Amino acid sequence: MAWVATAELASAVSNAGGLGIIAAGNLTPNDLKAEITKAKAFTDKPFGVNLMLLSPHIEEQVRILCEERIPVVTTGAGNPGKYINRFKEAGIKVIPVVASPGLAKRVEKLGADAVIAEGMEAGGHIGKLTTMVLVPQTVDAVSIPVIAAGGIADARGAAAAFSLGAEGIQIGTLFACSLESTAHENFKKRILSASSLDAVVTGESTGHPVRSLRNSLTKKLLELESREASFEEFEKLAVGGLKRAVKEGDTKTGSVMAGQVAGLVKEIKPVKEIIEEIFKGVDEIFQKFAEMGVEK
Repeated sequence: MAWVATAELASAVSNAGGLGIIAAGNLTPNDLKAEITKAKAFTDKPFGVNLMLLSPHIEEQVRILCEERIPVVTTGAGNPGKYINRFKEAGIKVIPVVASPGLAKRVEKLGADAVIAEGMEAGGHIGKLTTMVLVPQTVDAVSIPVIAAGGIADARGAAAAFSLGAEGIQIGTLFACSLESTAHENFKKRILSASSLDAVVTGESTGHPVRSLRNSLTKKLLELESREASFEEFEKLAVGGLKRAVKEGDTKTGSVMAGQVAGLVKEIKPVKEIIEEIFKGVDEIFQKFAEMGVEK
């Protein structure tokens, strides 16, 4: 959600009763601080920041989050172990994104407060397990709360996640198309027009698979993969692709990172309406189960 999960979107989610997250990505320290300042102006509710641990600015980003005493930090693209004690000392809860039950167990031992079990249905960088199999196995593997992510865009997906044992859900693609999202209109329109098979995976041969919507960039990346090109060739072609799509609206040569649920997203709505519809629907689903004699 780099470039998508800005202060505007994060504060809207928090104001609507969720926990909004600012994506730090490769933001410079000054840019990150500016996003945090904006979010604090837009909401008096708690919000968090997601850190990409491979960012060249990671040390400064960690320092800023501790100084600002951000309530929650989620982490991806690396092991947060070396930073957990610093976060704890600043009163920050740490929630790593995990792609396997084994990694969930490791970060629990390091002191993680919860984990986000993200299935390969998700957009962006992905693992190998689907949400359906990852979430229950992760729930069984750890004693800390598990948040489900990947493939959730309506009440049915949320109810399924809770049924699998998750205590919360994380949503990306659907919020990217919300009214408050600052993503370029072309980016949103490409997701709205996506079919169920448009979200393809590139980069598997490099060990860094990414899910995004089919376009000329994914075609070129898949061609590189077919001839076993080096990681450097992949990186040269893909670098800056997400920013081009999200900020500049280049959905042809940019990287339109979105999950398989893009096929479910058909209209732009306010964040508050999205959240209310999902949880109203969840209540109705479980009420229907109760009427059928099935316990929640």
